[in-house]
Amino acid sequence: MPQDDDLTLRIGHEELVVRQRYETLSIVNDILIGLWFVVGSALFFSESTATAGTWLFLLGSVQMLLRPGIRLRRRLHLQRLGSPHAETARDF
Repeated sequence: MPQDDDLTLRIGHEELVVRQRYETLSIVNDILIGLWFVVGSALFFSESTATAGTWLFLLGSVQMLLRPGIRLRRRLHLQRLGSPHAETARDF
């Protein structure tokens, strides 16, 4: 009897769209976090711009709090779709 070692996952079009949107949102959020922290760090080199640097650090910190919110929203959205694959190892 031939043994088929291939794994086949069936994911609907709507689920793929949802996954791609949240992954893109997560990537954009991470890029902005990095940008705020890099620019904020550079602003600390001068006393006159240290306050602006502090605000950028605060903004980056708030955006870091958004990360789990994005993940939770994605998970709930996939559950509403009835996705059997709502949990993945790549939970961005």
